[in-house]
Amino acid sequence: MTETKTRSPELLLAARAMDDLWEDLFEDAFAYRPMSPMRTDGPLTRRLPRRLAARAAWTPHAAVLGVALITFMAGFTVTGNAGVLLSGLLPAVCVAMTLIRPVGAFWMSMVLMPVSVVVGGYEPWAPSVFVSHLVVLFVVAARTRPRSAAWMWTLTLLLGLVVEGVVTGGAGGPNTAGMAVVSAFALLVVSLVQVRREAQREVTVQRTVTAVERDRRTLLEERTTIARELHDVVAHHMSVVAIQAEAAPYRVENPPPELEQAFVTIRENAVAALTELRRVLGVVRADDYEAPDAPQPTLADLDRLLANVGDAGLVTEKAVTGAVRELPQGVELSAYRIIQEALSNSLRHAPGATARVEIGYVLGGLGLRVVNGPPTAPVKPSPGAGHGITGMRERVAMLNGEMTAEPTEEGGYEVAAFIPAQQTAPGAPGAFKEQV
Repeated sequence: MTETKTRSPELLLAARAMDDLWEDLFEDAFAYRPMSPMRTDGPLTRRLPRRLAARAAWTPHAAVLGVALITFMAGFTVTGNAGVLLSGLLPAVCVAMTLIRPVGAFWMSMVLMPVSVVVGGYEPWAPSVFVSHLVVLFVVAARTRPRSAAWMWTLTLLLGLVVEGVVTGGAGGPNTAGMAVVSAFALLVVSLVQVRREAQREVTVQRTVTAVERDRRTLLEERTTIARELHDVVAHHMSVVAIQAEAAPYRVENPPPELEQAFVTIRENAVAALTELRRVLGVVRADDYEAPDAPQPTLADLDRLLANVGDAGLVTEKAVTGAVRELPQGVELSAYRIIQEALSNSLRHAPGATARVEIGYVLGGLGLRVVNGPPTAPVKPSPGAGHGITGMRERVAMLNGEMTAEPTEEGGYEVAAFIPAQQTAPGAPGAFKEQV
């Protein structure tokens, strides 16, 4: 039996700290990370003219380059041409490098301090090196996260103690202590500013999310109100139509069979429309609404639809080409609704005309064509019409298909659509699915 050895919390904490140190200061240390322009929507910059505000966005870059120039001039003033490389040029390069490679600039500044001591014979943290390293710490901490500032301060303190201990024989000196105090204060200020900005950013995001949720809740309330009003108006009239259609044959003595069949068809259509209306409005007005188990219509129910519109007076014929196969539910339902709406438009806008429904099963999907002839009877005005074509286009667009709806040369109207269905696995159940 083997014992499972678990690492102590102290070791886990140390390992996590080393991982954070590697991620912050070693991984891709010299990666190219240019400083972004400053935002110009602050309380001061937003009052500036547009051209001046665009230039103000580069203020941090100008400030860093200005400090780099001052560092170079200070080093040149102290040492002259003899030691300008170590005391002026390289510190200035470290400062300027923070604009494009911030972490690399930190490591370059760290290396510069012991090199200036060993090669140049300067004291640890000479004035120009002191200023340049302090600026590097400030800029790099502002461009990274607060955790990086803590690591940089710790490494700076350790480097100063080691170098001063070697040079002074362990006696130490005031420069490292001064660097530790001044850099700690500067990094603390930068970290507090970063934490405050992050908190403001989170508050802004939370406010945005809250506003979106509020708008969504308002939209749901409006949808509920519309659904309630729609149900109260439409459902009432449809119920009246169904009841009157059922009672009408009994008010006529010996009605002809054609009249009785017409009223039966009217009642069946009214009841079917009322049932579907309640199902759709139930989904709109309640999030916890459970749709009934009745299946949605498919192309298999097309013959029933054609018989229904035939009873209403529209003579139709159907033509099917290609290998008939089962398509995804969304494609089947959309195809059925498109044909249904096209035939309804034929009934409404082309009374007395004949219609032809063509369905083509092809490898890439399903083709539909519904065309009717010119009307042979007066066309009655249809208030509220005009949304049927839009609804058909939306269904086709949702499935990445194409559709045309235009008059024919003979005076009729033609609706043609192609709905793609991608094959997933040959011979597998549901081998075609929607492209959504």
